[in-house]
Amino acid sequence: MKDVLLVFLIIIGASLITLILLQQKGSGVGAAFGGGGEVYRSQRGIEKIFHYLTVFFAFIYAVVSLILIFVK
Repeated sequence: MKDVLLVFLIIIGASLITLILLQQKGSGVGAAFGGGGEVYRSQRGIEKIFHYLTVFFAFIYAVVSLILIFVK
């Protein structure tokens, strides 16, 4: 059971990393230093789907991690 959960956690983690890398953020590193003026624009289309999928996969990752703590 623990091995199955670990494999599932690895798959979810890789999917989460892929989703994060697919999301576009304006000017990249420059946005971290004050260049991100378009922060308040609304997400549309595929951006919105990627956002919701990222939140979903992060939640599933956290839940599976907590389950792994209690599985012997």
